Amino acid sequence: MAISSTLPFPLVIVCLLFIRGYSSLPTTSGVTGTISPTDDYDQFDDPTPNSPNEVSPNGVIYQRCKYDPCIEGQVSCAVLAASTRCLCPGATLYDVIPDTPSLRSVSWNGSQVVIKWCAPNSYVTGYVVTVKGQEWQKFGMAQRSGTLGDIEHIAKVCVVAVNDIGASNGSCMEYHPRDTSLPLTAGLIGGALGFLLLLSLAVLLWRHQRQRKQEASISMHDTAGAQ
Repeated sequence: MAISSTLPFPLVIVCLLFIRGYSSLPTTSGVTGTISPTDDYDQFDDPTPNSPNEVSPNGVIYQRCKYDPCIEGQVSCAVLAASTRCLCPGATLYDVIPDTPSLRSVSWNGSQVVIKWCAPNSYVTGYVVTVKGQEWQKFGMAQRSGTLGDIEHIAKVCVVAVNDIGASNGSCMEYHPRDTSLPLTAGLIGGALGFLLLLSLAVLLWRHQRQRKQEASISMHDTAGAQ
């Protein structure tokens, strides 16, 4: 009986300590500034930042790669990213048809037609230029411009990006050939003006010589009359 009467007291103490320890555990409800693991990963779901620099959760600053899709002969953005840990814009992979390139200009440079374009954010192995829907020229993956020779008539000129999977849609412009009659017209006008100028000078010279002859004749007549 003495032993059974002493059991409730230690049991009560143990229960009180258990309840106190449970109530003192920290809770996240109502605490501001906490970041769940999901929130932490969501910060880098978008590989293309809105600002030139991007800061990771561990404090590392990532910068955009210094890559211009309109300049030819560059190291690819993927190579730059691998070597400098910079950020490239999102690009389609090698097993996807390329996006459409951007045709910048189709113009006459004095001897032939020149075309310029910008690369898409895609895996590209080359470019094909078409004129009036027919393949005209092929260019390498690093090129962003090319010469097309002479196009004599108004034509729709397009550039297409290609890889092993297929070809993109074409980016197109309408080319208007130079007016070959303009230099000829200018030459004819210049020749006519030159002829009129020479003719005017010849008439003035003839009148001047005629006037001198008349003056000389009058002078001789006066001299003879005075004698």
